[in-house]
Amino acid sequence: MQHPLQRRQAALAILLSCTSLLSFADAWPGKPIRTIVPFPAGGGTDIVARDVTQKMATTTKWTFVIDNKPGSGGNLGIDAAAKATADGYSLVIGQTSNLAINPSLYSKLPYDPIKDLTPIGLIGNAPLVLVTSMDSPFKTLADVIKAAKAQPGHINYATSGNGTVAHLATELFQREAGVKLTHIPYKGASQGINDVIGGQVQLYMSSVPTLLGHIKNGKLRALAVTAAKRTDDLPQTPTIAESGYKGFEAVTWFGLLGPAKLPAALVSTANAELNKALNSPDLRKKLEDQGLNVTPSTPDDFGKLIRADIAKWAPVVKDSGAKVD
Repeated sequence: MQHPLQRRQAALAILLSCTSLLSFADAWPGKPIRTIVPFPAGGGTDIVARDVTQKMATTTKWTFVIDNKPGSGGNLGIDAAAKATADGYSLVIGQTSNLAINPSLYSKLPYDPIKDLTPIGLIGNAPLVLVTSMDSPFKTLADVIKAAKAQPGHINYATSGNGTVAHLATELFQREAGVKLTHIPYKGASQGINDVIGGQVQLYMSSVPTLLGHIKNGKLRALAVTAAKRTDDLPQTPTIAESGYKGFEAVTWFGLLGPAKLPAALVSTANAELNKALNSPDLRKKLEDQGLNVTPSTPDDFGKLIRADIAKWAPVVKDSGAKVD
């Protein structure tokens, strides 16, 4: 049995520790916060990061410095954040690909997205859309499935690369529908879009923001979106779920994280300010105009999403045969 003096000493140590953490959180941030973006400037993740941190800076008077660290499918930037000091001055914008897909896609990953990072909060998600050319005989998703079952592997679809969310979302759909399509990976979106418009490729899968302009100007026909519910940008386009595949959902999400072992009080403060920014009407409209569904969350819920999506995408990556050494 522990001596009363030992119990008092232990309680005092815990109290001092908690007081120290609270004082640290109260003093944070005392200098600029480096926010790592694991992709080049000007891309979707970069735009989201700049919009969100600019709003947070306006409401809190904190200073954020965007640090673009592209390379290795986003792995370089995430690894830099994972290896940073856990003092709240190095954060990172992570997304589905580098946190949930890359653990299965890459044979050697320099970080563990669960053990080496601290989730702070979700920012939002963007649905994908399956399109075809306006001259295509496919008017609905049912037309595609019917043709694919009649001639397995005969219908092709393109994405911006192997192992992307669009590639694996289509692979997931094939599993659900019991069909076989042939994947044609492109190095980026523009050439693939041109080829589906020109009829060289039968189908194309990408994010709604990437394809929305081509759909609205009548060059592409939207067949289905991958979100759980219809997107406001394409209200007439059904979801894959409502097309007969209940529960189907495949989106690319974005969130704010820091290194492992960030002080709990600091995480709570950062989460509260992130959610305050996301709930502001001007930022919400700005992000939604870009095709993003704004989804504020708790740190715990964000962590659960990462773990669930790692488990969700692992068998899809395996079945697709996609692998990066």
